[in-house]
Amino acid sequence: MALCLVADFDLRKDVLPWLRAQRAASEAAGARGGGPGARDVLENSYDSLRVLNVERNGNIIYTCKDNKGNVFFGLYDYQTKQNEHLYTFEKDLQVISCSVNRERTLLAASLVQAAKDGRRNELQPGSKCLTLLVEIHPVNNVKVLKAVDSCIWVQFLYPHVESHPLPENHLLLISEEKYIEQFHVQVIQEDGNKVVIKNSGHLPRERVAEDFVWAQWDMSEQRLYYIDLKKSRSILKCIQFYSNEHFTVMFEAPLDISLSDSGFKLVNFGCDDLRDQEKLSKHLTLYVFTNRTGSLCVCYCPNIDSWERITYSVFYFHKGHSKTFTVALGSVDSRVTKGITFLNLVPQSICSHDRGLGRCDVRDLGKVRTNKHPDLICHSLFLTGNNEVIDMLPHRPFQSLSGPLVLDGGSGKLYRVLLNQSYLLEFLRDTRLDCERMALLHCVLSCGRDPRRLEAKIIQWISENISACHSFDLIQEFIIASSYWSIYPETSNMDKLLPYSSLLTWNTEIPGITLVTEEIPLPLMKVHSFKGYWEKLNSNLEYAKYSKPHLHYNNGVVRREWHSLISEEKTGKRSSLVYVRNILDNAIKVISNLQAKTLEPRLTPLLQEEDNHQRLLMGLMVSELKDHLLRHLQGVEKKKIEQMVLDYISKLLDLICQILEASWRKHNLHPWVLHFNRRASAAEFAVFHIMTRILEATRSLFLPLPPGFHTLHTILGVHCLPLHNLLHYIDNGVLLLTETAVTRLMKDLDNTEKNEKLKFSIIVRLPPRIGQKICRLWDHPMSSNIISRNHVKRLLQDYSKQPRSSVMDKSSFSLEFLPLNYFIEILTDVESSNPALYAFEGHDNVDAKFVEEAALKHTTMLLGL
Repeated sequence: MALCLVADFDLRKDVLPWLRAQRAASEAAGARGGGPGARDVLENSYDSLRVLNVERNGNIIYTCKDNKGNVFFGLYDYQTKQNEHLYTFEKDLQVISCSVNRERTLLAASLVQAAKDGRRNELQPGSKCLTLLVEIHPVNNVKVLKAVDSCIWVQFLYPHVESHPLPENHLLLISEEKYIEQFHVQVIQEDGNKVVIKNSGHLPRERVAEDFVWAQWDMSEQRLYYIDLKKSRSILKCIQFYSNEHFTVMFEAPLDISLSDSGFKLVNFGCDDLRDQEKLSKHLTLYVFTNRTGSLCVCYCPNIDSWERITYSVFYFHKGHSKTFTVALGSVDSRVTKGITFLNLVPQSICSHDRGLGRCDVRDLGKVRTNKHPDLICHSLFLTGNNEVIDMLPHRPFQSLSGPLVLDGGSGKLYRVLLNQSYLLEFLRDTRLDCERMALLHCVLSCGRDPRRLEAKIIQWISENISACHSFDLIQEFIIASSYWSIYPETSNMDKLLPYSSLLTWNTEIPGITLVTEEIPLPLMKVHSFKGYWEKLNSNLEYAKYSKPHLHYNNGVVRREWHSLISEEKTGKRSSLVYVRNILDNAIKVISNLQAKTLEPRLTPLLQEEDNHQRLLMGLMVSELKDHLLRHLQGVEKKKIEQMVLDYISKLLDLICQILEASWRKHNLHPWVLHFNRRASAAEFAVFHIMTRILEATRSLFLPLPPGFHTLHTILGVHCLPLHNLLHYIDNGVLLLTETAVTRLMKDLDNTEKNEKLKFSIIVRLPPRIGQKICRLWDHPMSSNIISRNHVKRLLQDYSKQPRSSVMDKSSFSLEFLPLNYFIEILTDVESSNPALYAFEGHDNVDAKFVEEAALKHTTMLLGL
């Protein structure tokens, strides 16, 4: 199943045993007196036992009734796993809402008279809703805050402060009459530890909001979101509460949804009872989700008329666009639940309904960036028609609380919802749709626990399905996505600064899914000084407002600079040796960083040679990426950014090494594969194919490869390919001839006719600088011929013909071959006039005499003498 529900709290297991122990004496007395027995009391308690609220610190408030109808309030401490009795109302009342302050000295509760059938009797004439404030440390006075016909919900604020007791508590009252008030309750200590309300006859209060039709409480961040209607237009507003009595309206944002003045819905102001759930499930579903990166998303599903198809929207306010999904569910199963729940699984959100799951990314991470709308439907995962998912979900909607916490009010269980990695990996192996492969790949990597193990499993799947995807390159997508997610936790705004997908567009239709993307107005910030989350949200809004695509890093500058350095190397003219040395030092840091994080010895012979071209590319990427992040990551230390860059590029290289290592291990290759004097096996063909696909994936993105990659690739190419195919690969840049590979080829292969042809074909394709070195290793007339040609070319490239005597000294020549004699005389004169300039590096014995002998040998071979 796609979701993994981890029970953090269960009324039956965590509360009932404690209730049984607390009431053991009274139950025994009731049994002796002929009254209700222990079993009756416990059954009554469980029937009425339900969760009322989950406070910011994780403490859970619950209630139940004894056999006399008295209302019992208890608290389960999430940290200590202990229960505590808070208060008992000795009246038969129905609880609407309850909250306890942080110090557990005050309890606020809202209750209504109970009808004969046990349901809330709010519609009967003369019924009242009582909102009470009770001193519970110890139990003392009870103050009536409200006595009205409409329902009231209560919620204490839990500010970010030190552990010392607060002199003043702040309590929100939310009325069904569509207003919200804040009461300021000062407390004092009397007679030691006794806590009482100061001036309980007059508690200061103020209006926070009014005329709203929907409101949501964010307990973890102490924020109130609400919607009011202005000229039939829905306006989303947010109020931030602070540690003092101060609160601020942070933003207003128009919301293009249909709401009615007569509607009213609350989200996360306590836990709704069964009757409320049944009634509210018929109305729209709307949640606001945020996280620390400055995202602001509104997930919305209108009233559902038909369960064959559902439509829901996600408003990405921090991006300036919305996405509306319509999902065809097919035939309706008898086990379906008539409801929908949005779950906040950072960095994803989950839309859970009766027929399966839909995943959309709240942060917009793991999604593809385009110029106009950075999110593509191929990064949304839809699991429909899955009976396992249906069986797992309760037969009514979850209540989504803070973060991944959800409450199943029917069972009294509090769950922590996680994505089931094993299921997702299994689905990744089984699916045949590219869009699902893309979504699953990003989904697994983004929520990954134990990333090394996950990467190994994904690599195994990629190696078995290397050509399965037609819409994108699997290796390319894996390298980019995994590298991104490895560095994502370091700081926010990474989705704007680093690539997290190789794709720019997605034009393939997804069966059963339609998507409409629209521009939406950005929120209007109502304050001018920002801290924390609000600073990041404002930064996101500024980015969306001015649309700065240049912030997204790419290797374009690296590509140009690398080609420039390689061109300078070929001409022998370096613009700055210090600059090149610094670039190579960057590469050394990357490789050292990579090797320091490698726990096991590698089987593949990578990172063991210089390969200056790859080191230059590596070092340039370090320099450019560091400059890029320093420009745009405000407030982050330079040393931290430098380490982030090293980690990111090390991860790129490590993933390539992992892919190759897995293939090497799978096919059981041995070190002798590096020698040329043997025939290729099927295993070497498989590894060569993987290496070629890696090269294709990295080349279009201009990513560095581990030093030694091209050497190994060339060796396997020589083993696996016929000569004409091998030369075709070399001429088209698929195989790069490194000095290490060619040196080994010259030493390992003898001079049979076939090998001579191979060697000569390789030598003539080498860059001059490497070719001159390699020719010295091959003791063959063909090699001498090449050396002689190069020597003559160097000597005569600036030669100017001078008047010469027509009579030559024949005594210095052993042969009567005038053209050759004349030519050698010219070479000898040039050498004698410029000995230092034309000295052949490492070839002190290459001179005019050497050229003469090579010419004669070559002529003899041509004449067959």
